[in-house]
Amino acid sequence: MAHGEGNPLALDREAMRALGYRTVDLLVDALTDAEAPPLRRASQAELRERVGGPPPEEGEPFEEVLGRLEREVLPFRSRGEHARFFAFIPFAGTWPGALGDFVASACNIYAGSWMEAAGPSAVELEVVGWFKNWVGYPERAAGTLVSGGSTANLTALACAREALAGPMSDDLVGYVGDQSHSSVARAARVLGFRPEQLRVLPGGPDQRLSPRALAAAIDADVHAGRRPLFVVASGGATNTGAVDPLTAIADVCGARGVWLHVDAAYGGFAVLTARGRELLAGLELADSITLDPHKWLYQPYECGCLLVREGELLRRAFEIVPHYLEDARASGEEVNFADLGLQLSRSARALKVWVSVRTFGLNAFRSAIERSLGLAEDARGRVTTSDRLELLAGSLGVVCLRRRDATDEENAGLVAALERSGLGLVSSTRLDGQYAIRLCILAPATTAADVDAVLDFLETAEPAAVDDELEQYERDPPVEPAARAVAAFADFGDERTAEAGETVIAQGDATRDFYIVLDGRLDVLVDGERVRALSPGDFFGELAALDWGAGYGYPRLASVVAVTRVRLRVMPSERLNELASQIPEVRAALRAAVRERLPRRPA
Repeated sequence: MAHGEGNPLALDREAMRALGYRTVDLLVDALTDAEAPPLRRASQAELRERVGGPPPEEGEPFEEVLGRLEREVLPFRSRGEHARFFAFIPFAGTWPGALGDFVASACNIYAGSWMEAAGPSAVELEVVGWFKNWVGYPERAAGTLVSGGSTANLTALACAREALAGPMSDDLVGYVGDQSHSSVARAARVLGFRPEQLRVLPGGPDQRLSPRALAAAIDADVHAGRRPLFVVASGGATNTGAVDPLTAIADVCGARGVWLHVDAAYGGFAVLTARGRELLAGLELADSITLDPHKWLYQPYECGCLLVREGELLRRAFEIVPHYLEDARASGEEVNFADLGLQLSRSARALKVWVSVRTFGLNAFRSAIERSLGLAEDARGRVTTSDRLELLAGSLGVVCLRRRDATDEENAGLVAALERSGLGLVSSTRLDGQYAIRLCILAPATTAADVDAVLDFLETAEPAAVDDELEQYERDPPVEPAARAVAAFADFGDERTAEAGETVIAQGDATRDFYIVLDGRLDVLVDGERVRALSPGDFFGELAALDWGAGYGYPRLASVVAVTRVRLRVMPSERLNELASQIPEVRAALRAAVRERLPRRPA
């Protein structure tokens, strides 16, 4: 291969062109392969055989390297652009967007300072301006493109803490709905929030965060001397697509001086359609918003966005200018995007958005989103009228269902059978402890026939045998095994007593211990109303003790008061979660309790 003169890592112009043409041919063939399934798996051992080995001391012909990539690597991946890829949240990027990424990568643009990337920085300002306009933010708002929703959520909560509280403090408290994305838990953990400093609140029957429950939780913390800092609401939950009642939640937060962050990574760009704007009403009232252009704006990974209503707060939270960067300090209307987030070294992510939107025009994206919304609505309607399928939840492009009168294992077997057939791909989740088959319709290539083909399969196919690794999808346990599971707890934890009239746990508390009744009787009270009695062999406290994510869980959702003198076995939440991960009967008993006891109240 011809190298540039004096540079061992350069190629001459003709070689660069030839390699580029050959690479584009490979990609076009890969992206237009109509026979490829939505997902092809491979074990680590198999791929080690295919791609393993030490690096060569001398270079290999690029044609051979590309050939190995084509044969041994690219086939083993998911294809988010596939018309029947309904798992997780699909990721159907556009070709012009990919070429914009190629330009950014080939030019190796550093997009952290205006001095070194005036052109790309101006494009990012333009793209962020588009997003601000679409969600209804004022001109003074600011934003930055990041790797994805997880980073955007972390950046938002860090900005909120710096704006309202400064350094981390033991009395700060945050609030999230139980359908929030796991990245919120990760962000809270990274920022130093301990388990008792994040309230995970149950939603209503529609899986949406209840403004009433949120207000009660905030007011209880204020009364206890704590400082409510932030609320994270969903602008399209990953589990169900549900959008929290944003206007009412904004009212709760505004009246109490609490930062409202809306995680709209999945659903945010639905505002480009009339139907989406109605579902996302109140989004413009948030203090900060997460968006993901690599989801419903059809951009290649990685491309997330954080918008902050009061843009100067974003700069104050992150701007640090050491001596060695004084030469690149921004002046006037210049923007150094490294001053608006965590990354100093950052790529020019805006180019793909700018190239893609300008190439297709906004109406094309609007049409693709609207079609997804319509197909999902039609799918929910079909499931509702089906004799064999049951609709559990769904909003935006998400449909959660299961086959009627089938066990969790059998429903999991349908998911596995569909994947093995190559016809399509769906994923699963749990809603109030119940196994759910989950479809997310997003790819612009998807048609009504594609959705019907997958639903036909789920209605009629025989479930596949579930592998050992899918043990998590066990059947709901009968009473006798559940009783055995509870009895297994008796060897763990400490014993304590409570006298008649004593409150063992109080509604709203952040404690997370788990209790088994050894002797005596107790009442369970919600908002002062008796909802259940407990006697020897019963257990309580499991909702707060179970790990929602990163060690966080629900606050106490009910009070438990001793009616007689009682003896209790008390187990720390960490031990309960360890047992639940190790013993299927324990896990099953707890899930059954979650389905029965988790309160889902109207907003």
